[in-house]
Amino acid sequence: MTAAVLGAAGCDAVGGDAAAPSTGRGRPSPSPTPVWDTSPSSVAAVGDSITTGFDACAVLSDCPEVSWATGGSDEVDSLAVRLLGRAGAAERSWNHAVTGARMADLPGQMARAVRHSPQLVAVMAGANDACRDTVSAMTPVADFRADFQEAMNTLREALPKAQVYVASVPNLKRLWSQGRTSALGKQVWKLGICPSMLGDADALDAAATLRRETVHRRVEEYNEVLREVCAADPRCRHDGGAVHEYRFGTEQLSRWDWFHPSVDGQARLAEIAHRTVTAKRP
Repeated sequence: MTAAVLGAAGCDAVGGDAAAPSTGRGRPSPSPTPVWDTSPSSVAAVGDSITTGFDACAVLSDCPEVSWATGGSDEVDSLAVRLLGRAGAAERSWNHAVTGARMADLPGQMARAVRHSPQLVAVMAGANDACRDTVSAMTPVADFRADFQEAMNTLREALPKAQVYVASVPNLKRLWSQGRTSALGKQVWKLGICPSMLGDADALDAAATLRRETVHRRVEEYNEVLREVCAADPRCRHDGGAVHEYRFGTEQLSRWDWFHPSVDGQARLAEIAHRTVTAKRP
């Protein structure tokens, strides 16, 4: 568990939202039904430790109550609560995220999620593929793409009309730069949280700088994969990089590990997700 880390504009290809052209004779053809429904009636979540609320409530522990995707906490006002109301979220939202999960685990999580026949699946995964013991152990981009595509295929085979919200991978380098100001946080990092980025947190020599930059570039490559695969699906919306670009400050980071989102950070991620899902696209 201690190796788990953060997984927080779109690519919905909404050609179906545009009015059909006139036939040139008689009345124009009616506009087709929009592909994207901004008010889905059920939500399933898949992903990693950020979606389980890891380290948000207690040290080295999951806290799904404050999950940005499906939690019931008043302080977070999760995506499910914003879409379904508190009672609806309790009855019609499901969290299949697992702390420590990588993209290779997503197809299995998706297979469990589709059993509920959700109208929306929220995805946040990829940080653990970059957060490895060494830079060389990071998931190759081609494998990352294949695993994400397999997860999408698993969904589509079972639920061809389900919608998908895909969050970008957070900026791990920025989280390092914020968290390294905390002596307690750096001690927790030594337990095994994201060694590829957080190892030797105070080292600023050329080797350490290159290591962190290599991880940062790999995260950017993962985000491009998420965007491209999502863009190919008319019922998928990507956050446009909003989670990656969000400038997490100390208030948005866990007071135990200064890396995972705090309750406030979870609320900010819920805002981004809700804004993306409910956006009216031209």
